[in-house]
Amino acid sequence: MLKANIETFLACDASYEEAGIVLYGAPFDSTTSYRPGTRFGSRAIRSESYGLESYSPYQDRDLTDYAVFDAGDQELCFGDASLALKDLRERAAEVAGDGKIPFMLGGEHLVTLAPVQALAEKYPDLHIIHFDAHADLRDDYLGAKLSHACVLRRCWEVLGDGRITQFGIRSGDREEWRWGKEHVTTHPFIVDMEVLQETLRKLEGKPVYFTLDLDVLDPSVFPGTGTPEPGGISFEELRRAVTQICSAARIVGCDVNELSPALDASGASTAVACKIVREMLLALLGNPKIK
Repeated sequence: MLKANIETFLACDASYEEAGIVLYGAPFDSTTSYRPGTRFGSRAIRSESYGLESYSPYQDRDLTDYAVFDAGDQELCFGDASLALKDLRERAAEVAGDGKIPFMLGGEHLVTLAPVQALAEKYPDLHIIHFDAHADLRDDYLGAKLSHACVLRRCWEVLGDGRITQFGIRSGDREEWRWGKEHVTTHPFIVDMEVLQETLRKLEGKPVYFTLDLDVLDPSVFPGTGTPEPGGISFEELRRAVTQICSAARIVGCDVNELSPALDASGASTAVACKIVREMLLALLGNPKIK
């Protein structure tokens, strides 16, 4: 029998009721400060995921053995960041309120603020693990408080001191670095697995939101992003790190963002994003702390 053409991320075609993880796209890039195009990232990840196998030999798990619901891309107001964030916040609150994990595909990094606001209401002791090339701790960017350059500063305003841990940061203005030393924990330049494991031990039992800006990767691995920053980590370093986080932490929400597919005509950057999403999903699905 012919069926409607409904495109989901690879094997994520379970019903909402049976799924423990809800995948959805946040196609928004209206505050991008350099090269735009991340609004097309979630759609590209979903479409190109079919170049992968659903089975991960790294984890010996297959997405076909689990239930993940893909809600598709959320319709957002491109011209008003506050309205877009409101809609994304409501989506995250609905998913979390139903006892499921919101997994958002950006989009620019500003979209992270919405689920953090929603989840902080449900989990007052929420913590953030943040992977990125950029600190994103500016108080404003060219006068705008709502910018992807300010997103972790806005998240700090929700959570307060000692609740944000950053890895891979290698760019930011002087004031960001100085301010960050007083208010967040930053492990710059690389993702040291021993330090990461120690962080996870400290966060044992605490609710964690994991936000991954893919430009933490070196541009030689991931050129398809709006603000590439040389000196990043390798794919294998990122794969190991995200698997560790999603397997060990009490993840209550997560996102992957800042893929701008048109900036890498080879498609390699989109393939990297797809594989990282697959590995994160499978690690989450195997994590007994979030059953």
